[in-house]
Amino acid sequence: QVQLVESGGGLVQAGGSLRLSCAASGRIDSIYAMGWFRQAPGKERDFVAAIKWSGGSTYYADSVKGRFTISRDDAKNTVYLQMTTLRPEDTAVYYCAEANQPIGVGSRNYNYWGQGTQVTVSS
Repeated sequence: QVQLVESGGGLVQAGGSLRLSCAASGRIDSIYAMGWFRQAPGKERDFVAAIKWSGGSTYYADSVKGRFTISRDDAKNTVYLQMTTLRPEDTAVYYCAEANQPIGVGSRNYNYWGQGTQVTVSS
């Protein structure tokens, strides 16, 4: 089992930046990939970005390419989502998730999820 705890959300003005963190604990050796998703009120949970734990390949949703960067710190078992040039439409609860086997880019079939952290971008 893997436990995930997100942090770093908050209120920011449009054009600003935030960095989200997701600390993993438990069966770290079973992690294949980590992903970030977001869910706005009344909408589905959407894929944002993902990173392979081994090798560090990254994947992004078109809506965040060039603005968001996913990275990991193996020593801290932590994944980050650096968000820049934020827009009001980025407002959502952001979740990190863990997959212990290969899955399709954008798939929601992750094994474990964090509790989420709120990001609000004011115009």
